[in-house]
Amino acid sequence: MAKTIQQINERIASGEAVVVTADEIIGIAEDIGIKKAAEYVDVVTTATFGPMCSTGAFLNVGHTTPGLRMEKIYLNDVEAYGGIAAVDMYIGATQASIAQGDEYGGAHVICELIEGKEVKLRAYGKGTDCYPRREIETAIRLDEINEAYLYNPRNAYQGYNAAANTSSKRLYTYMGILQPNLSNITYCTSGQLSPLLNDPLYRTIGIGTRIFLAGAQGYVAWMGTQFHSGVARDEDGRPLSPAATLAVVGDMKQMSPSYIQPAVFEKYGVSMFVGIGVPIPILDEEMLKTVCIKDSDIAMNILDYSVSDGAKPILKKATYAELKSGEVDIDGKKVRSSAITGHNKAREIAELLKEQIADKAFYLTEMVQSFPQGNKLNSLK
Repeated sequence: MAKTIQQINERIASGEAVVVTADEIIGIAEDIGIKKAAEYVDVVTTATFGPMCSTGAFLNVGHTTPGLRMEKIYLNDVEAYGGIAAVDMYIGATQASIAQGDEYGGAHVICELIEGKEVKLRAYGKGTDCYPRREIETAIRLDEINEAYLYNPRNAYQGYNAAANTSSKRLYTYMGILQPNLSNITYCTSGQLSPLLNDPLYRTIGIGTRIFLAGAQGYVAWMGTQFHSGVARDEDGRPLSPAATLAVVGDMKQMSPSYIQPAVFEKYGVSMFVGIGVPIPILDEEMLKTVCIKDSDIAMNILDYSVSDGAKPILKKATYAELKSGEVDIDGKKVRSSAITGHNKAREIAELLKEQIADKAFYLTEMVQSFPQGNKLNSLK
């Protein structure tokens, strides 16, 4: 029997909703079958916790007296973008400190604000009739500024290629350190817990979907940058290469440092670990089938990152079950594999989101617009 999101929300409100994680639904469906599981389960929670470089925050720090139009802005010596309005700014997670370089950046500033720490603000302007002040040096705290919200242009990739290195030189990348002579493999995404892999054709995830974002309730604001729904797919609609992404937004004042953390990748730079959880409403049997995806069903390419002057060669297509085993066979060679995704943290988020829904603290939303199907990804020549 088909269900609507409104009906599921009514079951949440009455305390009758059955909510399970994407890990748990697999065993339930195996025990009672797809049909009964679709009738029994209302919501399946999915989650991921991994490095998401395309992350940042909009801040409004309030006006000075006399007024200052902030055109050059530094937060703990990390430059923020001031080309918006007098005291609005955007700080990107990967922006490096002018004092500390790649050891400290925007991700650290954002997390220190969420932790309640004081952040040094320096700002400069040319001075105008309405904003005569030319500079300020002060300190700000999250609870003292007007608005602070995370706006991340590209999070929660729908699958991502694994990385290896066949050259004789060690490589330092956003996928971590790749040892020479095909000595290790690194991979990302949470596999069978991954949000967009559990809704591969975006039936329930779209603009307006309420999500768990770094401990707060946030929303899918738009399709993420590099959104590529037009990739080749298997018979169940799962992408065979990186596909969709999400642009997400949420209130920093409600976030927890447990679910958003800065990261530094050696000789690459700053990134940000972001925790995202997405509830999948079980509308019908077809939806139930899609959330029963297993790590052994998900295959992604292992790319050779030693090639930088063209398309990276595919060394092998491996399942997440193989990658998570800690070792992948490539042409007879056993190669160590490791994740840069925090799988334990992703499971924790899925469990927490499950509890919030069961406790009537989190309700589902209808999307206001669906994502495009079949769009292509452009690149510079």
